[in-house]
Amino acid sequence: MTGVQLGLRANAGQFALLVGINALVGAMVGLERTVLPLIGEQDFGLTSKTAILTFIVAFGLTKAFTNLAAGTLADRAGRKRLLVLGWLLALPVPLLIGIAPGWWLIVVANLFLGACQGLAWSMTVVMKIDLVGPKRRG
Repeated sequence: MTGVQLGLRANAGQFALLVGINALVGAMVGLERTVLPLIGEQDFGLTSKTAILTFIVAFGLTKAFTNLAAGTLADRAGRKRLLVLGWLLALPVPLLIGIAPGWWLIVVANLFLGACQGLAWSMTVVMKIDLVGPKRRG
């Protein structure tokens, strides 16, 4: 076995994978922010823009608190475990949105998506920083 090599060149493949993961995680949120307001108006008859945007508030608060905990959890449980947990938390989101009988389930789905983002997005960013090593951060 060889020693661990730090730096972007030595870890270009892993770094590219993490960038791709960031893009996919971000695309899910972007798609949702485009589609859900239309669903709120057309399918659930919401007329208040404030009511429609409750899904963003649920997402944002959940992501903020998950981000807060992610750093400590990463050191205890490991980055890969949290990344996978983040992906698992995203699995029910499309199903919940697809079967939602009311807007409240859309909001619940965004609690899952916020936790997913707080773990998956954060862990990929931290893992990319880890790849370059302590001397090249920043």
